[in-house]
Amino acid sequence: MWPPDPSPEAAPEPAGGPRTDAAVPGLRALLPAPAFLCSRKGRLLLAEAGLSFITFVCYVASSASAFLTAPLLEFLLALYFLFAGAMQLNDKWQGLCWPMMDFLRCVTAALIYFAISITAVAKYSDGASKAAGVFGFFATIVFAIDFYLIFNDVAKFLKQGDSAAETTAGKAEEENSSDSDSNSD
Repeated sequence: MWPPDPSPEAAPEPAGGPRTDAAVPGLRALLPAPAFLCSRKGRLLLAEAGLSFITFVCYVASSASAFLTAPLLEFLLALYFLFAGAMQLNDKWQGLCWPMMDFLRCVTAALIYFAISITAVAKYSDGASKAAGVFGFFATIVFAIDFYLIFNDVAKFLKQGDSAAETTAGKAEEENSSDSDSNSD
């Protein structure tokens, strides 16, 4: 099992009692938070990364190896967004428009996966190409669900922003009209 259990000879206990580590040891610090992995976005990103990796492996083993670049790039991008979300980089790097980058990533991935999956299934006859096409279709569906959900979240956010802007504009207009009424007296 990893991490190995420390043997009593290797790590003597301090005089005050059993040893407790406050910091996360080693590579565990790089793992995403379980709370994010259990969220809807975390599960979608895990599914995207998993399907992209399986599709990549199928394309490597097939005669349609010309298409292996797209699943590899989508796998790496899904991993990047998974760790960026888990480490809350979107809060730390405010200069980037994270929802728009994620939306564009999902839209382009869905379109590219759909095109190369149709080509792999229709043009190539070996089993690995057919499997890559089928997993590519599943990846297309997962990416399409993701960009649909991102689009709905952004649309709700913009609608709330518009209603808040209308409310403040309405209040400012009322104040201006009440000021002009008091000036006419």
